[in-house]
Amino acid sequence: MRAGSAEARRDATAVRGVPPRAPRDDTAVVPVAPAARVAPAAAPLEHAARGEHTHSETPIPRPRLTREGVRDTGTQVPGPRSAIAAGSAFAPAVPRPVIQRASVRGQILDALRSALVSGDLAPGEVYSAPALGDRFGVSATPVREAMQQLANEGAVEVVPNRGFRVIRRGARELAELAEIRGLVEMPVMLRLTRTVGAPCWAELRPLADATVTAAATGDHARYAESDRVFHAAVLALSGNRQLVQLADDLHRRAQWPLAGAPARRTRADLLADAAQHTAILDALTAQDVPAAQSLVREHFAGA
Repeated sequence: MRAGSAEARRDATAVRGVPPRAPRDDTAVVPVAPAARVAPAAAPLEHAARGEHTHSETPIPRPRLTREGVRDTGTQVPGPRSAIAAGSAFAPAVPRPVIQRASVRGQILDALRSALVSGDLAPGEVYSAPALGDRFGVSATPVREAMQQLANEGAVEVVPNRGFRVIRRGARELAELAEIRGLVEMPVMLRLTRTVGAPCWAELRPLADATVTAAATGDHARYAESDRVFHAAVLALSGNRQLVQLADDLHRRAQWPLAGAPARRTRADLLADAAQHTAILDALTAQDVPAAQSLVREHFAGA
């Protein structure tokens, strides 16, 4: 009777659609989930993005903003991952040391460009990164990086195991650069003469005056910078940023001194060049296309 009752119960369960319970097997192996891998802790920021010859530098303490808005300069700021994990609202504002490193390289690059224009870096001479680093009071690394940029621009060439040699340029190369600059900039200036009104040109008057002031001082590096700024501002009115960048690169190359020639132009030469900026701006303001064309052509020929 009991056996019949058990069979009846199993039949009833099958009718209801419930699968019968499988017999227990104590030998069955229960799979175990693998242990979760622990992510490595984020490295401190002062050890991240290290550049060449920086292993001995002392980490720069960075201020941290607390939730009460108080600066704490004595506590190390946690890395980005740990800050985010802790729910810090100030994590994105943490400064990175790499910004300071890039700033040093940029300053060295500007100084080397000025030395090229002034003739302090003579054509044909070889300069080593460590020697220039001692001259500027920095390590050789930012100097080497800046020199590599100048090599990309065609100002210097790499001399293995020695340093960088300043490229020798002749009068023919200078004439070729002047011709290319005329082909690039002159059509744009003439088009702007017809389309840009006097108020826009008036805003560039201080830049033209700045070239005259720089020329009067006889500072070649200062004049070279003000000269490029003026031309870039004129071309910027076209709205073509690629054009401005290309023209600035050609202009910079045209400012390097020639081999075998005096390293510097006279102050009278600089003043005459600056006076042409003022005359060109006057023609552009008056929308005098023939005068602008003649002045721009003469300006590039004497560059």
